[in-house]
Amino acid sequence: MASFVPTDPHTLEDQRLYTRARLVEVSCLDCLATVGVKKNSEHHTSIQWSSDALRHCPEFARMAARPEGRDVHEGCPRMVASIEAAVREGKIPIGAEDGY
Repeated sequence: MASFVPTDPHTLEDQRLYTRARLVEVSCLDCLATVGVKKNSEHHTSIQWSSDALRHCPEFARMAARPEGRDVHEGCPRMVASIEAAVREGKIPIGAEDGY
């Protein structure tokens, strides 16, 4: 349960900017799961997984089936490769705009 639920319009807009602004949809080249991606720099990539995308990812399913489960910071290498391909093709802009 959230300890703080924003209601102020300015706070809600800040939340939207930090979590959803400039997200580009990228589909995995293998399983077709679709995530939102933002690259603030060459070394920083933000990936927003929806519950639907998580359900479609066979790599995450394999990781979750391991006895120790999936580490929360462990990503899908297939999606990473798909994002890198989208960057090379110029589909994902690199660089923050207005701090976001």
